[in-house]
Amino acid sequence: MKLGLAEPSPQSTALPVEIGFLAHHGHPPETLRQAAILARSVGVPADEFLLKHNLVGEDDFYRALATELQLPFLAAPRLSRSAHYPNSVLAGIAPLGNRKSGFVMAPRGEALARFLRTRPRGGPLAITSPSRMREAVFRARGPWIAHRAASDLAERTPDLATDLSYAQIAVLSIGVALISFGICHAPEATVTIMGAALGPLFLGMIVLRLAASILNNPIEPKTQLPRAEDTGLPVYTIIAALYREKRVAARLIHALSRLDYPAAKLDIKLVLETDDRETLETLQAIELPGNTEIIVAPKGEPRTKPRALNVALPLARGRFTVIYDAEDVPDPGQLRLAVARFAGLPRNVACLQARLTIDNTDDSWLTRLFTIEYAALFDVFNPGLAEIGSPILLGGTSVLKAIHGWDAWNVTEDADLGIRLARLGYEVRDLPSSTLEEAPSTLGVWMRQRTRWMKGYVQTATSHSRKPGALLRQLGIWRFYGALVLTWGIVLSAVVYPLFSALFLTWWLSGTARLFASRWELMGHAYSLTLFFSGAIAIVVPACFALHRRRLWRLLPWVPLLPFYYGLVSLAAWRGLWELATATFRWNKTSHGHARTSRSGLVQKHQARVVDTRSLKTAPP
Repeated sequence: MKLGLAEPSPQSTALPVEIGFLAHHGHPPETLRQAAILARSVGVPADEFLLKHNLVGEDDFYRALATELQLPFLAAPRLSRSAHYPNSVLAGIAPLGNRKSGFVMAPRGEALARFLRTRPRGGPLAITSPSRMREAVFRARGPWIAHRAASDLAERTPDLATDLSYAQIAVLSIGVALISFGICHAPEATVTIMGAALGPLFLGMIVLRLAASILNNPIEPKTQLPRAEDTGLPVYTIIAALYREKRVAARLIHALSRLDYPAAKLDIKLVLETDDRETLETLQAIELPGNTEIIVAPKGEPRTKPRALNVALPLARGRFTVIYDAEDVPDPGQLRLAVARFAGLPRNVACLQARLTIDNTDDSWLTRLFTIEYAALFDVFNPGLAEIGSPILLGGTSVLKAIHGWDAWNVTEDADLGIRLARLGYEVRDLPSSTLEEAPSTLGVWMRQRTRWMKGYVQTATSHSRKPGALLRQLGIWRFYGALVLTWGIVLSAVVYPLFSALFLTWWLSGTARLFASRWELMGHAYSLTLFFSGAIAIVVPACFALHRRRLWRLLPWVPLLPFYYGLVSLAAWRGLWELATATFRWNKTSHGHARTSRSGLVQKHQARVVDTRSLKTAPP
């Protein structure tokens, strides 16, 4: 950041105590003075402004502090087992390994100012930096941190946690086997019974999709909200879990640097796994902003994204928390819009779901259909559900600590989170702001991703319907019905979609639906006809509305292929059921950074810049 201000007024020349000592240790007083003025204009302590803008290195700052206080600086403090996570990190104080060794401190903000005013000298105290303090706590408490990230939800609220027992898996397997047996030996009777049993779920899905389509939810705010002063903005925590994401790590940092939000009020946490050296080395080769920290999750099971997020969540310092994936490129004004929206909403609104949109639309036929699917889901269906007060399967929220974070054992953590928020009385609303994502461009990668999603939907449906009476009391009858439609309805419709479609077409094309059939046969055929055609309409209509809102009419010729696309979703659902029985908690990693096209132009432009930078770094002198 460049500091270029007018001549400061006499009232603003005094240096704040939390940075004033730096003038005695080689840092230009004028730079410190101008940083202090800017810090006041943003509404943050001067030390945080300096550090988050990389005006002073963290180690340099805290070594100077140690020298000023005549205390030792510890580069790798060895902490006592009584060090507490996350409090030792957040408070900046922890006991050292030897009881007589006293404490190590990494004060910041007001705590640093108080510490400097009291000027403790000597005694059992040492200084370290906040990053080194966090690393020391992780070394001392790693197994406990890993256990908490994996098991906190299950131990505190077991009724809301994923607990898919072998008995439940056996029941699901037996049900699938019985259906398969019935289809082979009595197809018409089996399909009739299944249609009668599942019809309410399918009709509910159809009604929800069509009702959402007629609601007006544009992709941008209907009214322009006034721009808030920087001093009034809260601290915003950003968490992103990265695993083997060296291709897109630099792009993510660039995307976050474009956010129209004071850098000193951003608390960015990138969570890595211990065996992911390539992503760590990529990030270490980048000059990370001072508001960004790398957290390496301790070894533990399960190896899932929600477990990694749970490691970082207790360290969040922001009033609000947003979750981004490694390949995300959010709209620069997204966080300001979210803060403004939250300010005008009831307190029980815990989450704003932004619009996800595919950027690499023209990579392949698959990415074109994926674009249509995401547009229908995030620009039509989810905003409509939010408007009518239905549970939503996607979310990320500022009340995550209160509800014990994500379910580490659920492989579609957002689906579970949406239902859990609804059960606990929270609401999810729409945020008309776009985040660009990269869609898989090959069928193999797409199938692995979608298999994980469908497996997670089964986990979510099974977990939250273990006690239907409790679910009904918590949600009420209509939201209870909506939750069933959005969990079991999605899973079962995907499972039976090709079967019902094939048998329906066979019956009608072979003349089974004859004019002089019995009354019951006519009723059955009318029922199946209604489901079939209304289901087809419920696929096409939201897609057309979404393409209109996104100005993507050039994709309209691809809409007739959606029934075949959902046939692939059905295959993924069957694969998900098989994987549920054979590898229940396996996380199918989706590789990113392979996009060949970019509708926005941002992704490819930055990818080229990353390549140029790396080639310069690796060139011989």
